[in-house]
Amino acid sequence: MSTPDPATQLEMYRRMLRIRRFDETVKTLFGRGRIPGSVHLSIGQEAEVVGACMALRTDDTMVGNHRSHGHPIGKGAALGPLLAEILGKATGVNGGKGGSMHLADFSVGSLGESSIVGSGLPVAVGAALGAKMQGSDRVCLCFFGDGASNEGYFHEALNMASAWQVPVVFLCENNGYGVTTAFSSISRVPDVAARAAAYGIPGQIVDGQDALAVHAAVAQAVQGARDGAGPSLIEAKTYRYPHHSEGPLYDAIAYRDASELAAWQARDPLPLFARHLEDTGIADTATLTSIEHAITAEVAAALEFAEQSPWPDPAEAHRGLYRTPIAGFDHA
Repeated sequence: MSTPDPATQLEMYRRMLRIRRFDETVKTLFGRGRIPGSVHLSIGQEAEVVGACMALRTDDTMVGNHRSHGHPIGKGAALGPLLAEILGKATGVNGGKGGSMHLADFSVGSLGESSIVGSGLPVAVGAALGAKMQGSDRVCLCFFGDGASNEGYFHEALNMASAWQVPVVFLCENNGYGVTTAFSSISRVPDVAARAAAYGIPGQIVDGQDALAVHAAVAQAVQGARDGAGPSLIEAKTYRYPHHSEGPLYDAIAYRDASELAAWQARDPLPLFARHLEDTGIADTATLTSIEHAITAEVAAALEFAEQSPWPDPAEAHRGLYRTPIAGFDHA
């Protein structure tokens, strides 16, 4: 697969920066008590998200997980409706009913995210099967974490996808921890990608801090799926800087060393990619600074939009819950 052109690489940098600034804003809002429930941030994982999403076409579909504010952004979603959804506003992508862990933005093919670990895997297989049955060449990209790879969903989904040869790319975001449990402590197989062999599909490992490396791997897998080669598994080695979720609960649990966090931050994907853009002459410092200012303004405008948006009408609570009409419910 060829390297993306300079304009595409600049857009990759913009999307990575959007995700970083978006999640930083969400963190601030949560700290101020503005967001109910739990919030899971992906700060540190931006390269694998954007590298993968930008290997898709607009009409390709995508399934996220509980740490998925960035996935629709990586596929090109507008920031305002996403932030409005997290604040529970009526202008949110799901009318304020989904919240942080249940963003779905059909405008960019984001089918949804779920707080149930691993539950997106069979959804992705279903989306891929639907595309195949419709005679479409659409591909579904499925994001999940290393913790989900130990769930039954993972094994059932990969087996079924392989048996049916459906066009789905499974992308494991291996950040090393399922909540506070190190992956190495609960698996005798060090690499999730090795499990692909059990289902007769290709599996490979990629540096999750390198957006171009992820893009190349996913682009190749997507093209194979589009051409009828069936599913594949990619494991992106990455790291989340925040704890599993926001709040004081995890601050007191010594489950990882400060030196480990520092080592990963030394390979922060944003400075890495900025340096690449400068070294290759795609962008100079002034251009990158201009992009930084533009993204800061874009996120500020999204926050203004979300904060000024109305709360949902309580009468809308049951609307959209059921596909089949049920007497006594206004669900259209």
